[in-house]
Order: sequence, then structure tokens, then C-alpha cells
Amino acid sequence: MSTFLNTDMVALILMCAVATFATRIGGYMLMARMKSIPPRLDAALNAVPAAVLTTLVAPAFYAGEIDIKIAMAVALVIGLRFSVMPMLLAGWCIVMVFRHLL
Repeated sequence: MSTFLNTDMVALILMCAVATFATRIGGYMLMARMKSIPPRLDAALNAVPAAVLTTLVAPAFYAGEIDIKIAMAVALVIGLRFSVMPMLLAGWCIVMVFRHLL
């Protein structure tokens, strides 16, 4: 049997899909029942984007080479002053220059 049609893999994908759907619909149903959002829940929901961004950036910074670390630091500084596009372009350019020179 092919790797794509492995029954264990298909079962795992279906279970992950059901779990994802259940958490999304469960959160929607829970929020729909509330008349207003409590302040602590609002603060927790506001912290989610920063937590997700940290989980994406921290491993790359920790495991990356020096070019990645410098590019991330420069992108952070530029991101504090400018919008997203200059930040992305600066980080990308720095990585490309370092990789070309080293």
C-alpha cells in the first residue's frame, strides 16, 4: 500500500481535523453564549497573537545561524519604527547579503 493511503496516516489526519474543528466550534459556541466578554478573558485573548508570534520566532532565533540572528535583530528594530514591508525587506536583504558573502 502507498504511503499516502496508509490507514494509520488517514486516521491521524481525520482525528486532527476533528480536534481542530471541535476546538474552533467550541470556542465560537462558548463566546456566543456570553452576553459580554469578561476583562480577564479579553486580556487573555489579546495576548494570543504575541504568544503565537513568539512560538514561531523563538525557535528560528535559537537554532539559526548568525545571519538569521542579526537579520531578526535588525528587523525588530526596523519593525518598531516602520510598517511590516520595510521590516520584512530589511530582514530578507540582510540574510541574503550574509549568505552571499559568507
